[in-house]
Amino acid sequence: MKRIVIKIGSNIIAGTDDGLDLATINCIAGDISGITSQGNEVVIVSSGAVAAGMKKLGLKSRPSEIRLKQAAAAVGQSNLMWAYERSFSGFGKKVAQVLLTREDFADRKRYINARNTMMTLLSYGIIPVINENDTVATDEIRFGDNDNLAALVAISIEADNLFILSDVDGLFEDDPRKNQHAVLISYVDTVTPDVERMAGSSGSLVGTGGMYSKLKAAQKAALHGIAVDIINGKKTGLLMSAVQGEHYGTFFKPCEERIPQRKGWIAHSSRAKGSLTLDDGAVRAIVTGGKSLLPSGIISVDGPFEIGDAVYCIMANGKRIAKGLVNYGSEDLRKIQGRKTGEIENILGYKYSDEAIHRDNLVII
Repeated sequence: MKRIVIKIGSNIIAGTDDGLDLATINCIAGDISGITSQGNEVVIVSSGAVAAGMKKLGLKSRPSEIRLKQAAAAVGQSNLMWAYERSFSGFGKKVAQVLLTREDFADRKRYINARNTMMTLLSYGIIPVINENDTVATDEIRFGDNDNLAALVAISIEADNLFILSDVDGLFEDDPRKNQHAVLISYVDTVTPDVERMAGSSGSLVGTGGMYSKLKAAQKAALHGIAVDIINGKKTGLLMSAVQGEHYGTFFKPCEERIPQRKGWIAHSSRAKGSLTLDDGAVRAIVTGGKSLLPSGIISVDGPFEIGDAVYCIMANGKRIAKGLVNYGSEDLRKIQGRKTGEIENILGYKYSDEAIHRDNLVII
């Protein structure tokens, strides 16, 4: 049995019927129903609410204003879920709506609650259909796109596979819409700057994410030991075959060892509230030595943040090297930066810990 996350973009299911391509949704539902019938657990991350709402509101292009996007999402979300409900019921499957915001992942308690909800639904044989809660999301709390959301969901439920359905065959060396001779990249071992440049940055008329966002989502999931495939979601039958081991599109090799689930949350879901600039000795200690970060290795503190908040650890040149949860707030860290652990209590009047960030709460990025 595999636990699988399938991301379906607006460009796959947008159409003329209430803003949705109901025939495509029905085909995808048939494929996914077949996958679950083989004993696999499937979570869907689906865009399409705004696209469906655009049709009802008479909008010709995706709204840029937050208020219009929220209105379109509110109008279209019920259409989107009804389309999935109707399609899956025809195959004897049940679905559940789960709407999330960035803060549901940034807050540890809400993150665990969301994970528990998804795991409970799977245990009952129900297929969760997840979307960003665009009706309340703003620029400060939104995921950015559902590719990123799909990666975070896959990490949180410790999925085996992430399938990102695109309207092209995968990652190409050039834009296949502009260059018909562009070469498909079928296998990516490591995402390098050269690979990132191939992905470009453009999205579609009805969606926010282009190939670049899919690439970054794949990179994030692969670092957690999740196999990722970007395949053409408009070609019938590819998804079922891909789950069975056939490789289409672009495959991203997963890391052999998973990052522990808690550290995965720190690295990708927690929201950094500040940063600590480290000296060369501290950088070597945490990167190559696997050590905790001590106050003596901190050059400067950029805040404000409180005990337990996430912060980036950066080199003197500004490069981010790690992310972790601090044992002291920014005001106290400024007082003890560059000082030895034996001096902490005399300076602050208390000592919570010898470490500014314990290695168990520190992730190299």
